[in-house]
Amino acid sequence: MKHFSKRTLFALVLICGSFLVSCSDDDEATPAELTLYQKLGGTSMVADPNNSGQLIEQGRLSFRSVVDSTITLIVTDIVLESNGNLGAHFAPILAEVASGNTTNVAVLSKNLTDFFSANTGGGATNTYSGLNMVVTHDPALNPRIGKKVNNTEYDKFIGYVGAAAGLNGVTDPALIGDVVTVLESLRSPIVQE
Repeated sequence: MKHFSKRTLFALVLICGSFLVSCSDDDEATPAELTLYQKLGGTSMVADPNNSGQLIEQGRLSFRSVVDSTITLIVTDIVLESNGNLGAHFAPILAEVASGNTTNVAVLSKNLTDFFSANTGGGATNTYSGLNMVVTHDPALNPRIGKKVNNTEYDKFIGYVGAAAGLNGVTDPALIGDVVTVLESLRSPIVQE
């Protein structure tokens, strides 16, 4: 898996920082005005590969695909024990999966997809009603998280997201920079150790 250096991530953040602010919900906006959600396909309706016969917004599908791939990469590395301490963060959910219960993995995927879709220009059709980032990542307030996150672990998570984006065809450095910008904007509330 490709890891991004802090210098590369910082450069991408600086280059793409202006895209974090949501713009118009109009998918016909000029390229400089496009939100990240629009850049990932926007509100164009496409067939949902996970739900036969249903449609999904392309932007939401793009986020869900990257989220699901990120979860798979993290779990794979946890199983292979090559990821340091990230396994401790997901211990409650992994214990459930080991006993055959995948309900909360689906909830995690939905919550992350909702969060990113709602906060990157997904408009009124995409809302997030989950916990705020501080509560979500504090095991004293949320039993779904195994331990607090430190900067090194968060950097590793950003690397997983970058790899997952690539697996889903998101290879444009500017677009990856937009995603990194969003993730960096969340560092302060998520990193609590």
